[in-house]
Amino acid sequence: MNPNEQKLTYPLGDALPQPGQALAIGDGVRWIRMPLPFALDHINLWLLRDEIDGRQGWTVVDCGVARDEVKALWEEVFQSALEGLPVLRVLVTHMHPDHLGLADWICRKWNAPLWISMTEYMTGRLWSRPPVGNQAEGGVSGQGAVDHFVRHGLVDASAKEQILQRGKYYPSHVPDVPARFRRIMDGDRIAIGGRDWRVIVGYGHSPEHVSLYSDTLRMLISGDMVLPRISTNISVFDFEPEANPLPLYLKSLRGYDGLPEETLVLPSHGRPFQGLHERIAQQHAHHGERLDEVLTACRASACTAADIVPIMFKRQLDAHQLAFAMGEALAHLHALYYEGQLVREIGSDGVIRFRAVDR
Repeated sequence: MNPNEQKLTYPLGDALPQPGQALAIGDGVRWIRMPLPFALDHINLWLLRDEIDGRQGWTVVDCGVARDEVKALWEEVFQSALEGLPVLRVLVTHMHPDHLGLADWICRKWNAPLWISMTEYMTGRLWSRPPVGNQAEGGVSGQGAVDHFVRHGLVDASAKEQILQRGKYYPSHVPDVPARFRRIMDGDRIAIGGRDWRVIVGYGHSPEHVSLYSDTLRMLISGDMVLPRISTNISVFDFEPEANPLPLYLKSLRGYDGLPEETLVLPSHGRPFQGLHERIAQQHAHHGERLDEVLTACRASACTAADIVPIMFKRQLDAHQLAFAMGEALAHLHALYYEGQLVREIGSDGVIRFRAVDR
């Protein structure tokens, strides 16, 4: 086990929901776990007992990817966990496929509205459009992604081809997004089952990520903003090539400062845990260490994002992981560049390299 993980507390121990079942973890709060077709092989989803306009039912938080096996598991959940009551609304933390993928299917099945932040909704709607050829709207696959990564030093022909062929990655996992939605904004208080859940919006991981906190239950549905075992991916992709997301992410974590120490964090990946402020401190330390590594490398010689990947990720990466690793390496380079610690140069080969500022 990671030593940092040992500093966290897992009140539910090793308990996990069984496939197609929901595990009660609090008054009116149930935990569902769905498979993912990636190295990160699961996502946690949540059922919240609810009442809207006099109707009893459930709010679903996040949905899983659009795959037949996930739909089949949802059908089992609908039969076994809803107590004969309907889904009243679908609330999505952000537009990544494992969260938004089946939102349209669930909304249609139950005639339930989608609640999501504006930027996440609009991005999901845009990216779910079928690509023209290999030119996808999303930033982790297709020709645009290949061109972006090549500008930042990617030379491996096999990796380029795999990223190119995954041009349908997003719409294959998010084939539709509901035509209408209810907007969620930072600071909103959403009444769910007679309890207020406060909206805490964060940036850096996705455009306008929503977390939900209940002071009554002392629970935080953190989405991907705070995870117990892995660090949240912070990347620069081709759709916003000049982005500087890492400071946005670290600043966003201040939004959890006032939450109680005993808060039970319900993350999208991993197990529910306590130790929110310890985990946030670990994230600041982690990125500080990575920034130091990147700066040291750029002092030794000018570096591309591809040069930085093996420094930050000391393991074999598949094409899916490599795309995110390239994006994350570039996010750390950009953080230092915008701070004035690095300068950026475009070589005669068209490749972008960063070197440390002489001091």
